[in-house]
Amino acid sequence: MDNLVDAIYLENVDMVKNILEHEPSKIDDVDEHGVLMALLAAKTGNLKLVRYIVEYSRASMDIYDNEHKNILHYGAMSGNVEVCKYLVERVGISPLIGDINLSTPIDIAADNKYFSLLEYFEQEIGAKYKDLYRNPIRTGMYPDPSIIRVEDTYYMVNSSFIYFPCIPISMSKDLVHWKIIGHAIINPQWARLDNLEGGRGYWAPDISYYGGKFYITATYRLNDDGTVYRKQIIVSSETPEGPYSEPAIIDEDGIDPSLFTDDDGKRYMLLNRGARILPLNKEATKQIGEAKLLYYGDNKRAPEGPHLLKKDGYYYLFEAEGGTGPGHRITVSRSKELMGRYEPCPYNPIMRQMDEGAIIQRCGHGKPVQTQNGQWYIVYLCGRKIGEGYSILGRETALDPITWTADGWPIINNLDGPSTLQIKPDLPETIWEESDFDDFKEQWLGNNWVFPRPPEMDGIILKNSYVCIKGSKEDLSSMHARNILLRRQADFKFSCVCKMKMPDIYPGQDMGITCYYDENTFVKFGIFATTEEQPRLLIKVMEYVDGYIEGKEIEVDCSKKYIYLKVNVNYLTRAFYFSYDGEEYQHVDTLTNVYYLCDEGLKKGKRFTGAMVGMYVYDGGFTLDYINKNGGTAPDIIYGEFDYFDYRRDI
Repeated sequence: MDNLVDAIYLENVDMVKNILEHEPSKIDDVDEHGVLMALLAAKTGNLKLVRYIVEYSRASMDIYDNEHKNILHYGAMSGNVEVCKYLVERVGISPLIGDINLSTPIDIAADNKYFSLLEYFEQEIGAKYKDLYRNPIRTGMYPDPSIIRVEDTYYMVNSSFIYFPCIPISMSKDLVHWKIIGHAIINPQWARLDNLEGGRGYWAPDISYYGGKFYITATYRLNDDGTVYRKQIIVSSETPEGPYSEPAIIDEDGIDPSLFTDDDGKRYMLLNRGARILPLNKEATKQIGEAKLLYYGDNKRAPEGPHLLKKDGYYYLFEAEGGTGPGHRITVSRSKELMGRYEPCPYNPIMRQMDEGAIIQRCGHGKPVQTQNGQWYIVYLCGRKIGEGYSILGRETALDPITWTADGWPIINNLDGPSTLQIKPDLPETIWEESDFDDFKEQWLGNNWVFPRPPEMDGIILKNSYVCIKGSKEDLSSMHARNILLRRQADFKFSCVCKMKMPDIYPGQDMGITCYYDENTFVKFGIFATTEEQPRLLIKVMEYVDGYIEGKEIEVDCSKKYIYLKVNVNYLTRAFYFSYDGEEYQHVDTLTNVYYLCDEGLKKGKRFTGAMVGMYVYDGGFTLDYINKNGGTAPDIIYGEFDYFDYRRDI
């Protein structure tokens, strides 16, 4: 026998030795599924075989399969404690390393009820499996996190760009489970988003607490058609959820502002490039001096996201560097004096993803926080790319512990980069009851709903357990489109269903579900009124990638009272269905590669957000022409009436 695969499956160690002694390169062969020989050997659970391959063959131990599973993943599949103990303790592989689906060796042990192996892994990591959390802690479009603790409660803000309400404010008791409690700007006139292109708006906010007030600052990013591109805003409130004050404008160029108050009560704003610092008045509403550079940064490339922390007599300056792609990282420097010379940390970067094949990438832009129990953590942005490098969910928020070295430097997660699984903070677990099913029975929309730019005053009406969406005069392809009701796509695999009253619409009008990124890339799935002499209602899918792409269509039975629209999402694939009763669904179309619903999907403008899903109504561009040609009347305003929206994660 000279087949190495057969010899491994038969656990014939002598035959494996014989084959590899004559043809040592065969250890780098793969089976029919593309799995390397060393991984197959670990899956057998034969310790003698595994030891021979590790210690005597040419196999490297930094190998992975096409799902980024390593040799410990395969060892865990066997359930053999001794094999996994050898791989952990002698080869040095952690049971907490995740594959592209964020599955770890300890997950495999738990899922397969390998209790002895699970117990060993728990002893090794020093925690029970139930006491672990998984990154990212905020999935979907939650980039550029900033955090504070006030007593025993944590508050976080994230970028919102052109989405309204602006700058979500989330609350947590345990640093792992979060819920949105409000927004920094809820007045449409204060938001000033109407004429901004997608990806502009409110960037990289920071939240702080001083003198009994919460302060939020952010960059207000304009279009590139003027002489001023960036301004800074500051709002304040006595309560974390708001309402917040009208934004004060700081006319200083830069991005990623944060606020710092020194022990003497003097207040400052930090901005890039590098970390520039400028003094503010006590109310943090005016700049009262010129900006000065504290420190450019350790990496010297795209230094941004500066945050100051004063601890043990040092000013610690955290910065995001390397750009928001694969080179993104967090660095730190320190000085004994605020305006003194800053010394870079010898352990920099204190956070960076070094494993190019790992699912969690582009890690940076972080801010530290200390718990009431004295532990330190940092929230930071990350991104998970799928397919050919598409971050469909946008940039997300992750959490890892900070420890302090003997010489007083902070390091994140032992300098191992972002964790997949991590031990929960020593805080009381608090899981918020947030439903992904919305029947619109409340007086107000839930905080998970947002709009690309503010809706019209009468654009959204909650009435009789329906959300009534006014038809926009402009199509979704225009930045002047209004009343588009969206929520973040938070999962790679999910389904959503909306129940809609059968519409009474006119030629050129349409309404339904949209899978949305911005005005340049989106998908419509809904009911369309044709512009023929005898108009018909069609249900169809239309892609927009800087221009429309027609999809399949089916004629609608207008005698029905309701129509149910359903989208099944599996990574970059979206399948579309409809039903008249919510039970029996008919397939309409499938899009196999919606790569364009992400930052990397189109090279146009600023693309920093993430995929969204929700409902829209388009008033149409042909109604008046049709009336003029054919006579008759049509309403000046149309509304789509949606009974519920149900988002279901595929766990």
